[in-house]
Amino acid sequence: MSLHIEAKRGDIAPVVLLPGDPLRARFIARRFLAEAACHNKVRNALGYTGLYRGKRVSVQSTGMGMPSLAIYVHELLHDYGATVLIRVGTCGALRSEVRLRDLVLAMSASTDSAMYRPVFGGPGFAPTASFELLRKAYAIATARPLRVWCGGVLTSDTFYAPDPAWWKPWAAHGVLAAEMETAALYTLAARFEARALTILTVSDHVVTGEHISAHDRQASVGEMVTVALDLAASLA
Repeated sequence: MSLHIEAKRGDIAPVVLLPGDPLRARFIARRFLAEAACHNKVRNALGYTGLYRGKRVSVQSTGMGMPSLAIYVHELLHDYGATVLIRVGTCGALRSEVRLRDLVLAMSASTDSAMYRPVFGGPGFAPTASFELLRKAYAIATARPLRVWCGGVLTSDTFYAPDPAWWKPWAAHGVLAAEMETAALYTLAARFEARALTILTVSDHVVTGEHISAHDRQASVGEMVTVALDLAASLA
C-alpha cells in the first residue's frame, strides 16, 4: 500500500494502462478485461487488474495534469514494481493534416511546464518514449484501418490559454498535438528505468475548432484502448 493507492504489493500487474479519467478506467476494465478486480478506490482514482487475452494487465486512473499523474506513476514504479506504463488519453491537434479521431503515438514530449526545472536547473530535459513500445504500437495500429501519427506532442500546464495564438510556435516546429501529462510520464519512466508510451486519440482540433461528440469519443477511445491492450498483451 502506498499513500494514494490502496492495493497490496502484487495486486498490480507489471504492465499498466493509464487513463486520466477514473470512469474511463472503469470502462476499460468492464469492457475489455476478464476477471477484473478493483485494486484502488482512494480519492476515487479507480484502478483495476484483470486479464486480456490471458495476460495480466492493470489499469490505473491518474487524474488530469502532470502533478496528479506524477503521484500515481511514482507510486506504481517505486512501490508496486510496474515496468511498463501506457498512457491512453485524448489530445488537441495542432497541425491541419492531423484529423479528428486520428491516433497519435507520442515519440517525444515538449513542455511549457517548470515542474522539473529544479531537477535539471537551466538545461531542459527532453523526455522520449520507449522505442520498443513505439515500434510495436505503430505496427499494431497500422495493421488496422486507423490513421496513425508518430511525433512530438506538447505537454502543457494550461488548458484555457489566454493567448489565442499560443499553439502556432509549437505547430511551426512540427508538434502534432497538445495534452497535459506525457512529459511527466516519460521523465519518471527514465528516472526509474521503466518503459513508457503515450497513445492519444485526437478529440479536438485547436486549428479548426472542431471536436468530436461524447458518443464518438467513446468509440474512438475504444479503438485506442484496443491498440494499447494488444501492445500490453504482447509484453506481459
